[in-house]
Amino acid sequence: MRVVAYFRVSTAAQGRSGLGLEAQRQAVAQYCGGRACQVVGEFVEVESGKLDSRPELAKALHLAKVTGATLVVAKLDRLSRNVAFLAALQDSGAQFVAADMPEANELTIHIMAAVAQAERKAISRRTKEALAAARARGVRLGNPNGAAALVRADKGNAASVAV
Repeated sequence: MRVVAYFRVSTAAQGRSGLGLEAQRQAVAQYCGGRACQVVGEFVEVESGKLDSRPELAKALHLAKVTGATLVVAKLDRLSRNVAFLAALQDSGAQFVAADMPEANELTIHIMAAVAQAERKAISRRTKEALAAARARGVRLGNPNGAAALVRADKGNAASVAV
């Protein structure tokens, strides 16, 4: 079985630490372990699952299509947290599987995608509420040094203002 592995983390810090990526690699390796998979490509992306425009995912899907491979992700929410996106992906005929639930059918994927989308919205809401509560307590949010370090390094927004 030919597969294209796709790994995604949401933040640059997660990408630098490699911990989230390592766990995903391990999940895909376990999935492939008992299936005699031939990995024809591996793509890593640091991008929010909320966004549908992801260059590395597009490359992974293209490679899977031209090689007749199946796209493998560790978990469905690594592919997307958007029901419409996953439905469109299914309708396109792309073959994909989540390593944590390889027997999932179209209905299961739709249900899990709806749960992931709801969780994405809940995370956003909780974050906004927590930031608002911190502001109400008088906590200063953002970089405590402001733009001072950028100005000292001559990397302020002068070039942007000039443009």
